[in-house]
Amino acid sequence: MGSEEGQDDESPVHRVWVDTFELAIYPVTRGEYANFRHETNYESPREWDNPRFADPLLPVVGVSWHDAYVYCVWRSSLGDLVRLPTEAEWERAARSGDGTSQYPWGDEIPAWIPNRGIGALESPWPVAFGDPTPLGLYGIGANIHEWCADWHSKAYYQKSPSRNPVGPTHGVRRASRGGSWRHARTLSRNAARSKLDPAFRYTDYGFRLARSLADPTRS
Repeated sequence: MGSEEGQDDESPVHRVWVDTFELAIYPVTRGEYANFRHETNYESPREWDNPRFADPLLPVVGVSWHDAYVYCVWRSSLGDLVRLPTEAEWERAARSGDGTSQYPWGDEIPAWIPNRGIGALESPWPVAFGDPTPLGLYGIGANIHEWCADWHSKAYYQKSPSRNPVGPTHGVRRASRGGSWRHARTLSRNAARSKLDPAFRYTDYGFRLARSLADPTRS
């Protein structure tokens, strides 16, 4: 995990082990989130009625960390225990091959990335757009920031455990990973970290589901 070439919170580079898990091929879509809202009468994300974000095949955006957590609880109540990924899990999933690549697709920005990764764009792109990574994931590292389970700490890597790190026990902002359709760069390096107040709702923030396999009781 980490990089010596990025922001201070990406160092030091360190090796960790994460137990077996699965990560969703796509981020949660607007259509899936609409079904959740229909079933629960949950409040709407930011700019829910904006036509730019209305396509059911787009990633849902404008959701806070708390919203994403509640969605995971609801999905788990249907019989399949899901949760937000830890930062370590997200970075493991993003890193393909020998784990040293800059981006999920390698060291170069893929040709299919809109505008060669230069933003801002008009809106996020559909979750199935583009090519999958070698691990079969779509859009990871690009398009939207994806909430992670962890609290963020700039100094966490200096004391991170070597097995299944889950972030500090408390904090002010929650960690997120990935790019942003509305930023100057829409594709993010595998090691790049971001963070946000868990109550904030931004239109470039969504989430992807994770599921434990080694320990099915973990939530």
